[in-house]
Amino acid sequence: MAGQSGMFVYGIVPADVEPTEDALGVGDPPGEVTVVVHDELAALVSEVDLERPVGLPADLTAYQELLDGTAAVAPVVPVRFGTVVTGTDAVHDLLDAHRDQFRAALDEFEGRAQYMVRGRFHEPELIGALLAGNPDAAQLAEQVRGQPEAVSREQRIRLGEMISQAVELRREAETRELLDVLGPVAVSSTVRPPGHELDALHVAFLVDVDRADEFGAVVEEFACQRRELMGMKLLGPVAPYDFVDAHQLAG
Repeated sequence: MAGQSGMFVYGIVPADVEPTEDALGVGDPPGEVTVVVHDELAALVSEVDLERPVGLPADLTAYQELLDGTAAVAPVVPVRFGTVVTGTDAVHDLLDAHRDQFRAALDEFEGRAQYMVRGRFHEPELIGALLAGNPDAAQLAEQVRGQPEAVSREQRIRLGEMISQAVELRREAETRELLDVLGPVAVSSTVRPPGHELDALHVAFLVDVDRADEFGAVVEEFACQRRELMGMKLLGPVAPYDFVDAHQLAG
């Protein structure tokens, strides 16, 4: 006997948007992606077995590929990954309950895409700059050099704290400068928390598609100026995942 099914909701689009015939959703085998239309809005959905756990890496990949592909041709409001409702009626209820927020978000995302700018410090260069500019840290580094860890534990802890603080301060400074430089060529931005102790930058930008080349050129210039201190990556275009919360959408 087949398990009970529900609707996995990927995102909200204008009512005239339809998925391509080869669009695949989550599940094994992948579910067929369809739309539920409600007045001027529509939801990208696929049927899922409620007894099957949702959230596997392959599911996240399918979710992102569908939304990113949609965002390349039409505005889309991503719905939080893993959102499953009981059926078509529940999808209509979702669209009706948040009609104004969805419409406002679609208007904002029209002709725009998200880009991610990430940077990670080169550890030797960062620590070298810290020691060159901080005599106390340089003295501690000299004290622990060649010493057994057990003997120099206190000094190592203090040095680690200095390095951690220096990384945080430098990260904040670099992030402020990045926002200042890219602000004129982006619509909006949001800073993500670091995912690694050496992360220098992790910022999402909403960018007008017709300014994407200009935005990329500014990022490249910024990266070139800092290539000795950090490595940088520009990721995108993708769906505007980081800008949905501004509209307080359900998901």
